[in-house]
Amino acid sequence: MFKRLPYDLKQIVEKLWFKPLIFCALSIIAALLAHLADNSFLVKILPAIERTSLEDLLKTLSNSMLVIAIFAVGSMLSAFSAASGTATPRSFRLVVADDVSQNALSVFIGSFIFSIVALTALKNNYYGPAGFFVLYVVTLLVFAIVIGTFLRWVERISKLGRLAHTIKNVEEAAATALKFRIEEPYLGGVSLTGEKGSPVYSEEIGYVQHINMIALQAFAEAQNIRFVINAITGTFATSNIPLLYILADEKQSKNYDSEEINKSFVIKPDRNFDEDPRFGLIALSEISSRALSPAVNDPGTAIAIIGSHVRLFNLWLAPKKEDGTREVKYDRIQVPEIILEDMFTDAFRPIARDGANNIEVMIRLQKALQSIASGKDETVHKIAQAHSLDAFERAKIDLSYPKDLEELKTYTHF
Repeated sequence: MFKRLPYDLKQIVEKLWFKPLIFCALSIIAALLAHLADNSFLVKILPAIERTSLEDLLKTLSNSMLVIAIFAVGSMLSAFSAASGTATPRSFRLVVADDVSQNALSVFIGSFIFSIVALTALKNNYYGPAGFFVLYVVTLLVFAIVIGTFLRWVERISKLGRLAHTIKNVEEAAATALKFRIEEPYLGGVSLTGEKGSPVYSEEIGYVQHINMIALQAFAEAQNIRFVINAITGTFATSNIPLLYILADEKQSKNYDSEEINKSFVIKPDRNFDEDPRFGLIALSEISSRALSPAVNDPGTAIAIIGSHVRLFNLWLAPKKEDGTREVKYDRIQVPEIILEDMFTDAFRPIARDGANNIEVMIRLQKALQSIASGKDETVHKIAQAHSLDAFERAKIDLSYPKDLEELKTYTHF
């Protein structure tokens, strides 16, 4: 049960309510702990503080923080709506997970809770003279934190939900997922050997978001078997697509607990950026498709997305360390690599399809494919060239001006 704990904790931490809850708990503790000063040596050395001045300060904090917290929530909701409307709904999770906005909301709500708890304790004579002074200092510190957080948050909220900022977030999420797979191309397991055994099918329908390699390795060792993963993260799992295959000796029993194996696969209705590099590419291409629609007609955004794709592919295709130097954590699990052809299709086919009637987008696309294919890898060159020719064939149908086609043709063959 606890083998999936790191993944579950990560999902909880990213929830919008998590940080405000932590800040509220800390605020309550800070307000109540000020009382400890009354039972310490600080009673003799701390100066006296007027009760009314402390009350006024706490009242000001409580009145202003509630208003600012409501304003912050409204601004964040507007940013979330803008991100979904101008970019792609798939970017919503990244906008919600913005650290600056979450921290700001947490500080505003936490400060409000702190002021209410401290004011209530003060009204009930919970503090002595030393407690007054400590609470006064803590309240001033809270004010300073609120002001600093507010200034930083105002700068961020001006960007949050903007198209350029959303594209940057999606590209960074895709780059993070790519780096994860570059470091662990087999998720800590071993490469495929071509063997296939008894299939185990999914009991749920949805996208694979996470594979619990620790649990699978423990199960394989206990049963003295090996696994061949078939549905990697991002795969749409159904009842006719095996999650994995079981490799066992012919003398061994073929009856394994498929329910226990299914628990090692986190399957949800939606895809997730964290461990699914292709989803980042798809989200970027969706943004470009929306920009190229007749209703929006924004080729500049599509060109910016092409630049994002070039950076991501250069990251993915950069020289990698030899397989022999990688640590194999799960030697009983074979894991397939991400198919490069699928990545090219995710990234470039939507742009070639929706931008076929725009010469500027098509030229930029051809230049991007040339750039990606400029390395020494023959496989990459062939795939990039195939997509280049496909894009040109689409442009031949939609571009009506002959000189545009002639110019585009000069960038097509490489």
